[in-house]
Amino acid sequence: MAILIDETSNVIVQGITGGAGRFHTERMLSYGTRIVGGTSPGKGGEDVLGAPVFDTVVEAVRETEADTSVIFLPAPAVLDAAIEAIHAGIELIVVVPEHIPIQDMLRIRKEAHEAGTTVIGGNTAGIISPGKANIGIMPQIAFEEGCVGTISRSGSITYYVADTLTNSGYGETTCVGLGGDPVLGSTFAEILEFFDEDEATRAVVMMGEIGGVYEEQAAQVIDQMSKPVIAMVGGVFAPPGKRMGHAGAIVEGHLGTAKSKLDALRAGGAHTADTFLDIPRILSEQGIAPVNKVQPQL
Repeated sequence: MAILIDETSNVIVQGITGGAGRFHTERMLSYGTRIVGGTSPGKGGEDVLGAPVFDTVVEAVRETEADTSVIFLPAPAVLDAAIEAIHAGIELIVVVPEHIPIQDMLRIRKEAHEAGTTVIGGNTAGIISPGKANIGIMPQIAFEEGCVGTISRSGSITYYVADTLTNSGYGETTCVGLGGDPVLGSTFAEILEFFDEDEATRAVVMMGEIGGVYEEQAAQVIDQMSKPVIAMVGGVFAPPGKRMGHAGAIVEGHLGTAKSKLDALRAGGAHTADTFLDIPRILSEQGIAPVNKVQPQL
């Protein structure tokens, strides 16, 4: 099993005729993701790599039974695209572009919550359920089907964690990139609840970073979870006021420090790791055995 996406997901690409949309559509198709179409106003009737293009999301849903959308559009166009998808009945929206205006993401979150739609991003690498579907821009090389779910703000850290889990034989059920913008469509707490309900996921690794309060909010959910959660937080030595890569990764005053996040996560019952190599050790200590062949270290 997996969360959010699998081999049955019917995916459309909003912005499929653009350079990024076309490029990543080809990648997603090569992985086996079920891309059933795409949208590009004024280009309805065309096709991209065999996927039909529609003028609107409503048309795409009606003709393809799409339930999932991934957006490859400039940041100023994301609000209209996401609202269109929500109103068309799309259940999951993955927002890849970065620097979505804060007021736009607040509107998207409100509309999505009212409609029961899950939004991932903005500024996300996407979601991958290894062996089933890959939506976004994640490279497939680091991932292998297994028993541990992962959640991260950072795409690159997602790859490092997956590589660690793959090489140690644990593999992954689903890897979710929340995104690096200040306001996100989904939070750690919300995704942890999905993982807690997934029978195939035996543990979860969450990777936070400085800035915001998403990790502190997650601590309240971890305390209620039936599965172990391993947590790391990037930016332990980040100076206040210094943005570290992502737009949301900045310590402001006494809020959002790595220490405050780690303290809250430990208090909530998370097992904290100092390095990636601590993750397999903690999993073993929690009685979780590898499910795949351990990769030889070269």
